[in-house]
Amino acid sequence: MKAITRLKNDERGFSLVFIGLGFMAFLAASMLAIDVGMLMTARNQAQNSADAGALAGATALVFDSYSNRTATGPAVTNALTTSRSNQVMRVTVSVNPADVTFPLGPTGLNNRVKVNVFRQAARGNPVSTLIARYFGRPTSDIQATATAEASPANAETCVKPFTIPDRWREMQDPRWDPELSTFDAVDKKMKPLAKPDIYIGPEDKANYTGYNADRDKGIEIVLKADNGTKVSPSFYNPYDMKGSTGASDYRWNIGNCNTNIMHPGEIFPPEPGNMVGPTKQGMDDLIAKDPDARWDTTSNRVISSKQPSPRIVIIPLYDPAYYDAGKRNGRNASLKFVNYLGFFIEDMVGGQVRGRITPVGGIIDKTAGPAPPAIFPMAIRLVQ
Repeated sequence: MKAITRLKNDERGFSLVFIGLGFMAFLAASMLAIDVGMLMTARNQAQNSADAGALAGATALVFDSYSNRTATGPAVTNALTTSRSNQVMRVTVSVNPADVTFPLGPTGLNNRVKVNVFRQAARGNPVSTLIARYFGRPTSDIQATATAEASPANAETCVKPFTIPDRWREMQDPRWDPELSTFDAVDKKMKPLAKPDIYIGPEDKANYTGYNADRDKGIEIVLKADNGTKVSPSFYNPYDMKGSTGASDYRWNIGNCNTNIMHPGEIFPPEPGNMVGPTKQGMDDLIAKDPDARWDTTSNRVISSKQPSPRIVIIPLYDPAYYDAGKRNGRNASLKFVNYLGFFIEDMVGGQVRGRITPVGGIIDKTAGPAPPAIFPMAIRLVQ
């Protein structure tokens, strides 16, 4: 009886119960500290993978092909390759062509790329756990989604200090020709012609007559110094950039990046003289920064070890109708910039600049108004 009473009151070994309970709590805390932290890291890495893929897809829409959205097209293949190159916990994500879609934006534009990436049991690549497996959870599923948009840009920077007219609908000649066409809407007495050439600006997307990044990519234009009498795609006009004066600034602005922010609709006066000498010097400075860059006619794109090549420049496009109806010569002439053209500088021989039209990026200036719907430059950004 005494032995039974003694055992009843004996507390020896009770600490093992606390140790056992504490060990269970320790395991639970370890699961939170290790597995939850690991899964949060995996989730962030998956989001990075989706973000990178969506941005790559939108970039391919702008610079490779806006219209090719097939499973083997550049937008889908670039999105897949980039997403897969961003691993999650050292394992490649699962992302298939069907996981890359092209939803409409809120304004109805078909300019978005959406990418879904997975590390899931259903895809055969779930994320393994360390401690949670002892509580019946050996793996966990991770998924991430991102949407990027190629938005019409409402501003530009690094713009070059010479301009050419925007493209128009030719009514005088059989067709618009980058070498031979001239814009003709009024006669020498400023009276409208019976059948004037037609220019419609980028604010009217459905009827815009100007340059299109997808349609006109690769067109070669040989630019010549303006002769002051004709409006032609091949004649460039130097203009007075804000904060710049004289030939030295003009040359520097060609060979380097002037960080002034410019917007469609701004009006600039022409620079006196044709600036052939400073143009040649500035072009030489520019070409020297990427001397081996070239235009590949097979792939219809710039081949360069530098991305992007500094020889891809931005040239403002002026309204040919506005210029043709106004004063063309001297300080009273007006150049109304309506768009901005991407242009790869191939070379300059004498006073002529030879180059190719190419897509180009732009920026979104939150202090400015909306971009014209048919604007040439596109700003690539994540939206979701």
